[in-house]
Amino acid sequence: MVSFEALFSKYLSAEQIPMAIAGAEVINIRYDRKAGKITVFLQLNNLVERQAVFKLEDAVKASTLSPYAFTIKPHFTKELFKAEYYPQLVLQLKKDTPTFNGSLNDSKATVNGDALTVELFHGGKEILQKKGFDKALAKIIQEEFDLQFKIEYTGVLEVDTELPVNISKQQDNIVKEIRETAVTKMEDYESAMETAIKKQAKHKAEKVNSTIEVRSGESLYPQLVTGSYTSVYGTLSKEKPTPIKDLTEDLGMTIIWGKIFNTETKITKDGKYFITTYSITDYTNSIVVKIFDNAKKQEQLSGIKKGDVIVVKGKVEYDSYARDTIFSGKAISTAQVTEVVDNAEKKRVELHLHTNMSSMDGVNAAGDLVKRAAKWGHKAIAITDHGVAQAFPEAMNTAEKINGIAFNEEKQKKFYGITPYEEGEEKIPEKIKIIYGTEAYFVNDMISAVKGSNSKELTDEFICFDIETTGLNASKDRITEIGAVRVKNGELLDYFSTFVNPHMPIPAKITQLTGITNDMVADAPEEKEALLKFMEFCGDNAILVAHNADFDTSFIRATAERCDLPYSYTSIDTLAIAKSILRDIKNYKLNTIADYLRLGKFNHHRATDDAEMLAKIFVNFTERLESDYHITQVKDINTNIVGANPNKLRAYHQIILVKNKIGLKNLYKLISFGHMKYFYRNPRIPKSELVKYREGLLIGSACEAGELFRAVAAGKPWNELKEIASFYDYLEIQPIGNNAFMLQNGTAKDEKELQEYNKTIIRLADQLGKMVVATCDVHFMDPHESEYRKILMTSKGFSDADNQAPLYFRTTAEMLKEFEYLGEKKAYEIVVENPNKIADMIEQVRPIPPGVFPPFIDGAEEQLTTITWQRAKEKYGDPLPKIVKDRLDRELGAITKYGFSVLYMTAQKLVADSEAHGYLVGSRGSVGSSFVATMSGISEVNPLCPHYVCPNCKNSEFFEHGEYGSGFDLPHKNCPKCGTPYLQDGHEIPFETFLGFEGDKTPDIDLNFSGEYQSSSHRYTEELFGKDNVFKAGTIATVADKTAYGYVKKYMEETGTNLSKAEMERLSIGCTGVKRTTGQHPGGMVVVPRGMEVYDFCPVQRPANKQDSDNITTHFDFHSIHDTICKLDELGHDVPTIYHYLEMFTGIPVMEVSMSDPDVISLFTSPHALGIEPEDIDCETGTFSLPEVGTPFVRQMLMESQPKTFSDLLQISGLSHGTDVWIGNAADLIKNGTCTISEVIGTRDSIMTYLLHKGLPPKMAFKIMEIVRKGNATKLLTEEHMQAMKDNNVPQWYIDSCMKIKYMFPKAHAAAYMIATLRLGWYKVHKPIEYYAAYFTVRSDGFDAVTVLQGKEAVVAKINAIKNKQSKNEATATDKAELDTLQIVNEMLARGITALPIDIYKSEAKMFVIEGKQIRLPFCSLSGVGEAAAVSLAEGGKQGEYLSIEELKSRTGVSTAVIETLKEAGALADIPESSQMSLFG
Repeated sequence: MVSFEALFSKYLSAEQIPMAIAGAEVINIRYDRKAGKITVFLQLNNLVERQAVFKLEDAVKASTLSPYAFTIKPHFTKELFKAEYYPQLVLQLKKDTPTFNGSLNDSKATVNGDALTVELFHGGKEILQKKGFDKALAKIIQEEFDLQFKIEYTGVLEVDTELPVNISKQQDNIVKEIRETAVTKMEDYESAMETAIKKQAKHKAEKVNSTIEVRSGESLYPQLVTGSYTSVYGTLSKEKPTPIKDLTEDLGMTIIWGKIFNTETKITKDGKYFITTYSITDYTNSIVVKIFDNAKKQEQLSGIKKGDVIVVKGKVEYDSYARDTIFSGKAISTAQVTEVVDNAEKKRVELHLHTNMSSMDGVNAAGDLVKRAAKWGHKAIAITDHGVAQAFPEAMNTAEKINGIAFNEEKQKKFYGITPYEEGEEKIPEKIKIIYGTEAYFVNDMISAVKGSNSKELTDEFICFDIETTGLNASKDRITEIGAVRVKNGELLDYFSTFVNPHMPIPAKITQLTGITNDMVADAPEEKEALLKFMEFCGDNAILVAHNADFDTSFIRATAERCDLPYSYTSIDTLAIAKSILRDIKNYKLNTIADYLRLGKFNHHRATDDAEMLAKIFVNFTERLESDYHITQVKDINTNIVGANPNKLRAYHQIILVKNKIGLKNLYKLISFGHMKYFYRNPRIPKSELVKYREGLLIGSACEAGELFRAVAAGKPWNELKEIASFYDYLEIQPIGNNAFMLQNGTAKDEKELQEYNKTIIRLADQLGKMVVATCDVHFMDPHESEYRKILMTSKGFSDADNQAPLYFRTTAEMLKEFEYLGEKKAYEIVVENPNKIADMIEQVRPIPPGVFPPFIDGAEEQLTTITWQRAKEKYGDPLPKIVKDRLDRELGAITKYGFSVLYMTAQKLVADSEAHGYLVGSRGSVGSSFVATMSGISEVNPLCPHYVCPNCKNSEFFEHGEYGSGFDLPHKNCPKCGTPYLQDGHEIPFETFLGFEGDKTPDIDLNFSGEYQSSSHRYTEELFGKDNVFKAGTIATVADKTAYGYVKKYMEETGTNLSKAEMERLSIGCTGVKRTTGQHPGGMVVVPRGMEVYDFCPVQRPANKQDSDNITTHFDFHSIHDTICKLDELGHDVPTIYHYLEMFTGIPVMEVSMSDPDVISLFTSPHALGIEPEDIDCETGTFSLPEVGTPFVRQMLMESQPKTFSDLLQISGLSHGTDVWIGNAADLIKNGTCTISEVIGTRDSIMTYLLHKGLPPKMAFKIMEIVRKGNATKLLTEEHMQAMKDNNVPQWYIDSCMKIKYMFPKAHAAAYMIATLRLGWYKVHKPIEYYAAYFTVRSDGFDAVTVLQGKEAVVAKINAIKNKQSKNEATATDKAELDTLQIVNEMLARGITALPIDIYKSEAKMFVIEGKQIRLPFCSLSGVGEAAAVSLAEGGKQGEYLSIEELKSRTGVSTAVIETLKEAGALADIPESSQMSLFG
């Protein structure tokens, strides 16, 4: 027995150790070396006061032992437990979990049988249960007393905060707090005024150690820099901050510090007070700091932002509003934390690093890691995510900003050596180089079945043998049994068997596996004697056959070396042969192969029996080799059988680095092959492919999961290690802490052995003349970020996620310290010199080539010019009006100059093809800003200024000075020359919003195809450019906020951990942005130009790595290559499909309906044009079902703004899609009468046109628009901009509105949307039955046929039921979708249009069929009838009448559930159940 005093007396005085603890027996000690934490478990004979325990813990931390954390875990006998000890347990729980709040104040406990009843006096039972207090209390009693209690609550369980007495109490507390704060501030102010000058002088003079180069112990986590405080709000005292983890409510006024990771400020309704909250962490825990004060004082805090470090004076309180423990702040100073620096004269280079694109494994974004390397002065950094290259674009963009070549194609081409420098031109300095690579999942599919030079006929003599051992390491373990069989010409001739005395215990698990015990080998021959007998049996010139021969021969070879016996046998590995010739087997274990070949049962895992079965298998294999592969000689085996199935091989980690441009393309090919051809759990790269595409690449041996390190740890023979190592260009070793898990799982016995593994790799490199590099295997940037990774790993099911290896980004000094056991010279070589040599071997390459690479269409420029001029003249006459000609000349000149003709012609051909198949196409985005797009048929939006044009004589009138907002708003007028009614068109949209003034904007043509035709448009794109040149646009899905929060909650459940809300929030934030999976853009198609391969730009893969998918996507997120190669947005949309059915039902072309029908315009403020009153549909507008204007939010906008014209509707569309443009901006301006809907800023383009009409220069108007639309007005609008607007009479309200805007919608996009809305509105007003039939044919989600057939009352009742659920926040997403549909149905019924029930012969699958003045419902309108069943029913009904339900079911193949649904709908009322009843009934 060792007492606590005996163990710790060298660190503590006798007075520091309480008597009750001094003699306590130490029953266990746990030491977390990485974190510097010590936990001592004590057996105590008496109960102890917790404050004495806490004081003792602090004394140990302050002693020379100086652990980062020291915890005492007491254990008592059951008999010592009593309810009176409960307050001491609460003290312990509050220390462990500070969020256990004031509800526990004054609480008591009593024992009632197996229940411990906690009596509360201040409410809070629900909060305590949510925080897990009952579980924590039961757990501590069980751990300390071995007793199990059920925790119950009694007393005052909840406090009603709405009771007058409690409201009054809350108000009193606020007033009291304000008074206390005022008094404190006065005192602070007086003392501060006296010492302010002295403090400032002291701060300047005080030399603070604010940097650190080698982190360890407490300094692994950021530390507060004393003396770095800058007072902001109130005055702080000088006391040492309390760690957040140690906060309790009984501490009173104290000081804490933390880094802000979230902040929010609110003003009370009366405007008198502000409440500012800061979520902060000091990395021991997190808490919310709340400041409540006079609103005038808010300015003092206005400069504090997210990411700042603050020191706060205040106290812990329970916030009943937030239902959590918070820190009520009374004074705040900003401060600094220690900065990690790398001051080495020559710095290391990290060659093994993971970003957040290593799926659910890496934590930090590539950009942050690159910035850290550059900040430390590292000249290069490698990006080596698991099997992918998806972080390359971000790393590239960050490095280019640091190197000063971002967004400058000319500089980029010179920097990357694509174009030469001019003579005498200064080279661009390289501040940071990105080394692009991947940590591949490498499989050796080229394993040789034969090793050695001896050869024989396969009918000759062979020795098939097997061994049993004490373990798996040939160096450390020993042979226990050898069994062998002599085989010749297919016959088993002779047998050999012997036990071997290993002179070491046989592990129990080995005995369990083999049945060989220590007694069985105690008197067996020594290993030398046994080996000599085996060699004698083998004879001279023998060829050995084994299953996994590397293992068996490694033990024979190691034994021979120990016994000074020669070993020169050639060996054949049946495992390697099996992997090549047995492709459809589930695994390659000896017994599995025996079963597969039907060779009978045997006593597996005994050498003699295994050897005999092996001999039979070998005989079978020799016959197959001869008959299937024409192999008769041993020497032909390796060359004549193909490699193994990569999916059945063990995968190892391997680093692949890009040396040059050739290597980059080869890496992209290898990554693509891994995802497309060899994906099995992970994207695998077979050795055969790697050898083929190795040019321009450097191959490194990687980490513990690499082939070489695994072989070293397994004790493979030296020659085999050399053979493995010789494949690599350089070898890699890592800090001992990275592999500490091997100590826990027993792979290594101590740190010295882990060091020896690294030394072995160094010896191999020295002998082979290869470099060794030391890497961190970075998975997170700083040590504290390991907490995010443990959350991610727990979500993936790892049970040991809490045991995080120290995989952080280290400084040069830190790495030199890690490898000091190698000696100063060798450590410097592998940490600094060799990584720098490798970095110097690597050229600057750009993962995405600089420039723009549009696809190629023969004669695209000529075709576009011809089509555009021809259609312009058809509409406006020949010669063209000057305004039209000038616009075409300007646009075509820019389009041709910057190489965008192909993009236009691609879109033109796609639109023409769709329209040829009966489906109109809608445009989206800013393409409507281009008149060439309009004239070439790509866009229906005309961007010219409002104008009249005569369809007969082509006479035209243009309004160039802002008289009208849209041509659709022009009054109806006849042509003065020929009397024909004028056409009205034009929306005044500047072309510059599409292409920029200098062609510096990459145009984006988005097209809305009918959902029914979208797949055909994708196929046509492949026809245009070739299938090998067209790919789906890839996307990357990352962990979102809510998902991350769920991961944190799962971690808490899995580990039984209680975390504060603030700490949960911090951990959630740290997990967001990490890659989860990949996907594809719904309509994005990427086109690679002919003459180039996709590998010139990026790898490819299948979405979410689903190997059964026919789609191939770009490996990079499409945004990364959006400005480099052509991306076509070919989206599926409902509106073109509705157009299709409207034209089918009415025979009226969509393009010919009026765009200025007053009845249609009236729908936006009243339903009267529909022949109904607002109360009929419970809505003031007639816009249900119309796109963009049917939602409750936009309907409210319509009522508030009362639009009267098409230009007003454009404003509505823009405002409804913008950010910070309506609420708190335009809505207020309209409400207070400052301006009307026509005058507010509604779309981005209207800013430019408004300023142009006011007289601002075009380029300045464009610049202001670009700044405002992106939400940068407060940052980037200059005094010059402001003065120019004022000088040109731009009103102040307009300027103020600009300053509030965060995002603006393009006018062309708004115009395209509202044109579609007006077209559909025309049919809704004038062709109602056809409109509803077409609409529901396309959009029948949530359509409830049973309710609809019951009539309007039933529909209204269901609407009200769902609205009632919404008022209680109980409505589901399905409810909301059904409500939208029911409101449209209600409108239809109010207009006198009714539905006909499902008819088994007349109903279609999906189409709502018009029958007279009614609409026949389709089969899919029934809930529970899917599309496939609906199609079968529709087709079955067309084949003739059914004799019975039995026949219907047989003919259509629908399920019994569908039949029951049809019965309930009354569709089968006249059909008998069976054919027999029909014939005889």
